Amino acid sequence: MDLKEIQNLIKFVAKSGATEVKLEMNDVKITIKTVDDKVKAETTYIQQMPSMAPQIGVAPLAQNVATPVAPESTLDDEDSKYITVKSPIIGTFYRKSSPDTPSFVEVGDSIKDGDVLCIIEAMKLFNEIESEVSGKIIKVLVDDATPVEFDQPLFLVDPS
Repeated sequence: MDLKEIQNLIKFVAKSGATEVKLEMNDVKITIKTVDDKVKAETTYIQQMPSMAPQIGVAPLAQNVATPVAPESTLDDEDSKYITVKSPIIGTFYRKSSPDTPSFVEVGDSIKDGDVLCIIEAMKLFNEIESEVSGKIIKVLVDDATPVEFDQPLFLVDPS
């Protein structure tokens, strides 16, 4: 399944009004979940099953989209003692839910597991990115409203 087919599937599911669709084909497993307009986040998960090798001629999803990647040099040796929160998907990074609201987190804020750190928009779906660690925000590594790549560092968190 190529990127265009996945995009079309996501659009179809969004228009159909379905709340959840799961699709497994060969080595690709796709789950698309949507929620009511009253709830902020909509989530799309696309993962490759680890037990099977990818088909020949099918490139990984992240290689099909040309977006800037943060250079590895943005993380200093001094920053290595911190936990790096990375982007779980490709999309556009937003620090707040709307232009007139405050950012979800600021440098110096204490966070705990499950706190919303940011939103990443992927194909008109807004995905709340929640913290998987507790600690204090040390650095925000991405500017608001900029494209992010899968596994790109977003935040540095001091777990102490």
